[in-house]
Amino acid sequence: MAGRINDEDVKAVRDAVPIDAVVSEYLQLKGAGGGNLKGLCPFHDEKSPSFQVSPSKGFFHCFGCQEGGDTITFVMKIDHLSFSEAVERLAAQAGITLRYEEGGYNPSHQRGERIRLVEAHKIAAEWYVEQLATSPEADTGRKFLAERGFDQSAAEHFSVGYSPQGWDHLTRYLRGKGFTDKELLLSGLSQEGRRGPIDRFRGRLMWPIRDIGGEVVGFGARKLYEADNGPKYLNTPDTAIYKKSQVLYGIDLAKRDIAKASRAVVVEGYTDVMACHLAGVTTAIATCGTAFGSDHIKILRRLLMDNGSARVIFTFDGDAAGQKAALRAFEDDQKFAAETYIAIAPDGMDPCDLRLAKGDEAVADLVEPRTPLFEFALRQIASRYDLETPAGRAAALDEAAPIVARIKNSGAQHEVAVQLAGMLGILDTQFVVKRVAQLARWARDRGGRGPAPTSSRQPSYDMAPRQAPSGPALNLRNPVYATERELLKLALQRPELVSPAFDAYGIDEFTAPPYAAVRQAIMDAGGAEYGVQDPQEYLIRVREAAPDNAVRAMVTELAVEAIMRKTVDELYAGDQLVMVRRRAVDRRIHEVQGTLARASAQGDPAHLAAVQNELWVLQQYGQALRERGAAAL
Repeated sequence: MAGRINDEDVKAVRDAVPIDAVVSEYLQLKGAGGGNLKGLCPFHDEKSPSFQVSPSKGFFHCFGCQEGGDTITFVMKIDHLSFSEAVERLAAQAGITLRYEEGGYNPSHQRGERIRLVEAHKIAAEWYVEQLATSPEADTGRKFLAERGFDQSAAEHFSVGYSPQGWDHLTRYLRGKGFTDKELLLSGLSQEGRRGPIDRFRGRLMWPIRDIGGEVVGFGARKLYEADNGPKYLNTPDTAIYKKSQVLYGIDLAKRDIAKASRAVVVEGYTDVMACHLAGVTTAIATCGTAFGSDHIKILRRLLMDNGSARVIFTFDGDAAGQKAALRAFEDDQKFAAETYIAIAPDGMDPCDLRLAKGDEAVADLVEPRTPLFEFALRQIASRYDLETPAGRAAALDEAAPIVARIKNSGAQHEVAVQLAGMLGILDTQFVVKRVAQLARWARDRGGRGPAPTSSRQPSYDMAPRQAPSGPALNLRNPVYATERELLKLALQRPELVSPAFDAYGIDEFTAPPYAAVRQAIMDAGGAEYGVQDPQEYLIRVREAAPDNAVRAMVTELAVEAIMRKTVDELYAGDQLVMVRRRAVDRRIHEVQGTLARASAQGDPAHLAAVQNELWVLQQYGQALRERGAAAL
């Protein structure tokens, strides 16, 4: 067992490594007054910074969770190290050789497990880089990079390496450096073979994955040869130092610029990170074989400081998989205080392909014209429904409203609800706002577990006409129904007064389903014009055309019910025709205004112009009906 580290050496380590320099490797620090610095605590989730660092005293303290201590304590807590391991790491950074009071100089095999695993990865990374640069076998890897626009200097900048195809080249090399087989297996660099440990990665391009402190903790390996039966990308398995859900590729290179610019660009692959950085987008990072999740958000939040101007831009392929990934990211959107956006190249290329095809400027431009992630998610929902129909708009609202209700900022929630109304073409904006607010209240009442499930007591926005029973039990106090009923009576009893205009009326101009069914039966029987030719046969044919007994009974009822006026003439019939048509035109104007709202939000000039023209025609027709009456039919 290694002895106790000399007290003088511990003090030397504390003095040599400033606490603010260490802490700033993990989170963004800003001035807090009095010479102190502040940031978001890395040990608990918080919205406003309560974590303070005093460079002059060499201590940190969080006023939120009460964690505190010196530089060594911080490293112990942030990286889950023992006291000795933390001192050893800091000593290595400062170039200090440690003395041990009971065991002389600390031999390498006696260091803490984590330190040993990190050291093995550091040596492996350097060895892989050397193989790529000098090995004739690695020519395949060099060609792979060159074909994607990466030269030797780019490979060196990102420490890209190559693992030879042999069974145990790295394993034997690390053994020669004093590592045991147990350590090599624990590190994930080797795996059990038939005769002992063999290399986990063979014949692949190697990307070192570093933690936020810059330590190599794992690798991402890209297949190069057809004979390799493994997956396209093979990552280090979870180990004591590597958890794929807790690392971001490129974070070591991007962290300072992310903190400085309050912006992070999340891409999908290692080569995408390289392409972005080489194109000047130095805030690019990527996940390592897993979806972007909560642990990744925690890493970014420490750098972004959750200030109001912070931005997180996701770039995904334009295909279905990319869209699915974007929607997964949106599920965690509210864990950011930062604004989140999505950037998809018009031709669906990823940043690496885009740089190769169109150059660095195209990559830089990709992350500038951004779409808010919430807007992308809502548009994906809206695209699955027919927004030209009331039922489609209602269904889209049912799915989209709970998502908007998850937005925690009430001001932003209201604004997005208004945008949702325009996106769906719902003119009653306040209804959508109230619907979202109600779902948000339900979520709060249920302890943040999401909106309450739909129940019979839940109000819904029924944008489709009320489904009246298919029988005579209609509310004739409703002037719309009363006029439709009167016109059908005229069409059945006095077809000469409404023909031929009546036959041009659509089924949808009758809003009561029973009346629409009667209108359909009249059409199927030859129309009102047939009634002028043979009134008696006409009624028989209309009854026979009825789809069921209920509609047949309605035909009979309307055929014998008295018309609501003593003097039934062309003037009266014209008034009924005009009234039904005017209401139909008004409804259509309402629908087109909804389409216009969506077209304005989508920004398609040609579509917008077509919708505006249709609206103008309808409005002119409505005005003519009001001014000229039946003459305008």
